Amino acid sequence: MLNTPRPIGILGGTFDPIHYGHLRPALELLETLELAEVRFIPCRIPAHRGTPQVTAEQRLALVQAAIAGQPGFVADDRELRREGTSYMVDTLASLREDLGQKTPLCLIVGADAFRELHTWSRWRDLAKVAHIVVMQRPGASQALPATMAEWATPRIALDAAVLRTQPAGRILFQPVTQLDISATQIRALLVRGQSPRYLLPEAALACIHDQELYRSPFVENSVNS
Repeated sequence: MLNTPRPIGILGGTFDPIHYGHLRPALELLETLELAEVRFIPCRIPAHRGTPQVTAEQRLALVQAAIAGQPGFVADDRELRREGTSYMVDTLASLREDLGQKTPLCLIVGADAFRELHTWSRWRDLAKVAHIVVMQRPGASQALPATMAEWATPRIALDAAVLRTQPAGRILFQPVTQLDISATQIRALLVRGQSPRYLLPEAALACIHDQELYRSPFVENSVNS
């Protein structure tokens, strides 16, 4: 156990755009679970939603701006370098190839996403290459669909220390501060010409303004007409 590397957290998503609702829980997990780092991995082509308005490269730049200066936060562009739809099982396999078989990987997901995990590509294989850390509000119910409950129950870890004893295979329900912020809300504010300040880091907001992202073509054309 002394030779086991510290776990690495994996947080994927569209990050369209990244905001404090992503960042605050990630920081808590970094510290509480004593992770070596948390890797933010923007997806190139999401599997469960429409293609974002801004490019994957632009979303990666927002992530890089948002996490700059935070020790332990890393932006990872591997999904941008892979063709086709971004599937997390492929991303974890890629990380496993890079990091070796001993490093514990912790896939970080929200409680709602975890309940829908059985809709993901090759979802049963996720636990073969990583642990799964489910972020939830303190005291929230862990009730799962029957399909998920049967699969998850024997894998549940009651102590975070277990994640450091093996490279993959366990599921931890971890309470975190969950801020009621959504990327949809931020995009809507920007389209209306209103400020999303204090919902996301200033560096990311500056990047959005500099690149004129999330602006409504209708509003822009109306102003110029």
